[in-house]
Amino acid sequence: MELQRDSSRQINDLKFKLVKAEQEVTALEQNVTRLESHVTRYKSAAENAEKVEDELKAEKRKLQRELRTALDKIEELESSNSHLNKRLEKMKSSRGMAQTP
Repeated sequence: MELQRDSSRQINDLKFKLVKAEQEVTALEQNVTRLESHVTRYKSAAENAEKVEDELKAEKRKLQRELRTALDKIEELESSNSHLNKRLEKMKSSRGMAQTP
């Protein structure tokens, strides 16, 4: 009789442990699913960030090219302006000399 009670108690303990283990497995599976969705979301965000970074780098290169072109044009125009100012001064001085006989 007592042996049967001990066996019954052990069976009940094992059933309880089994239920508890199954609950833990379910909780862990849910956790894995949640973490996998996080990984997917983070992976997508990282890919998007890399794409944006590449686009920004390309835009930066384009703007730097445009800046160099604009600076070259400014230098060219300043040189031309300087040359024209010198010619104008020569013309003014030659007119001044031509008018003072």
